[in-house]
Formats: sequence, C-alpha cells, structure tokens
Amino acid sequence: MKKVAVFGNAGGGKSTLSKRLSEITGLPLHILDKIQYQSGGIEVPQEDYKHIHEQILLTDRWIIDGFGCMETLWLRLKEADTLIFVDLPLYVHFWWVTKRLITGRFKPPQGWPENSPILKSSLTSYRVLWLCHKYLTPKYREYIKQAQSTKSVYHIRSTEQISQFFELIEYEDGVSA
Repeated sequence: MKKVAVFGNAGGGKSTLSKRLSEITGLPLHILDKIQYQSGGIEVPQEDYKHIHEQILLTDRWIIDGFGCMETLWLRLKEADTLIFVDLPLYVHFWWVTKRLITGRFKPPQGWPENSPILKSSLTSYRVLWLCHKYLTPKYREYIKQAQSTKSVYHIRSTEQISQFFELIEYEDGVSA
C-alpha cells in the first residue's frame, strides 16, 4: 500500500477515513477539496488544480481523498495500487451530510478548506448525492470489480466495515513493521 485512492459519494466519511489511514500508515495525505478550493470555498483555476494533482501522482507514496473532477479521478484510480471505495447505503450518506451541515455551524468539517460556506456546500452535496448514486456509483462498482486482479481493493459497504477495515490495516501494519 503506497498509492491509495479513497473515493465514493459525498458524505461517506472519506476524509475521516483518509486521515486515520494516513496516521496508521504514515502515507502523506492529499485532500482534493483543499487543493481544488481556497479559503472561503473559492475554486482554484482548473489547470492549477490539474497540475498539482499530476505532481502528486508522480510521487512514490500518497493517499488522495476525494473526487476532484472526472478527468483526474480516472487518472488517479489507474495510478493507485490500492482503491478504497466508500459505498455506504444512500440514506447514510444523506444523514452524514445533514450531520455535517448541523455540526459545521460550530466546527469546520474535517478536510474542508478554511471558511468554507457550510450551507452552500451542503446543498451542493445533497444535489450530488443522488446524481452520483445513479450515474457514477455503478461505474465505480464495475471499475473495482475489474481492478481486483491488479490492485488491492477495499469495497466498504457499511459503517461496521469501516471499523473492520482499520482493524485489518492496523494488523497488517503491525505484522510488516
């Protein structure tokens, strides 16, 4: 596990998972929302984002958390040796976006740029949830099915599997140390 892509629908806990995985493995964490957006939620120019993403892919070790854009997504999944697809039931994603909206009024969400507009970003997440579930999630599922022969693939389908994933990674990390 040297190049890890963490992906899935909005509100699935990808940033929390990625942060903990980085702590366990020591792999550098790159959060795409913090690369794609500046403080206040202002989007960086697309070409600047793509250049930074490309530079990360050229390094030997990374965890990349998030979506970015379609073009960089598929490049990242191809380059990664480990895929972590967070594919929770849709109602969990909706609930966690709602929970993030409520708690975000008091404490900034993990993995978000400073001073991000919580309400506007949450409304965008609600719109994206169904679209991703309907159009992109089936493509993700097909991709990981095909990638299992050449990459380490973790398809996380429940909140219980998140805990099990960490137990497995901590065990493997302890064995290899």
